[in-house]
Amino acid sequence: MSRFALLALSLALLPAAAHADGDAALGRTLFSRCAACHAVTAQNKVGPGLAGVFGRKAASVDGFRYSKALSATDIVWDDATLERFLAGPAKMVPGTSMAVSVPKPDDRTNLIAYLKTLGAPATP
Repeated sequence: MSRFALLALSLALLPAAAHADGDAALGRTLFSRCAACHAVTAQNKVGPGLAGVFGRKAASVDGFRYSKALSATDIVWDDATLERFLAGPAKMVPGTSMAVSVPKPDDRTNLIAYLKTLGAPATP
């Protein structure tokens, strides 16, 4: 296969690959709705700070008062658990205090891609 054909094929498949993993830039824009309750730092607001959320055990941010329901789970935030929780927090964890869902699958995928970029909180 020629280099040009290989390049053309790679470029043609790029949007599909980007979509499968989500678009962090679009997720950042979507996060503006979440920012009313959540910070992208370790700062807690109405909801817990989301720095380092990906790979973290649910209800584990120091200083935040979680619902008993979420505290009683063994959830670790990854693609699958964030997808389910954002689609319907109360459906996944009845009794959670998280009341807002993200109904569109593409929005959830993009938001999760953005959350993955939020590294661990800076240490003082």
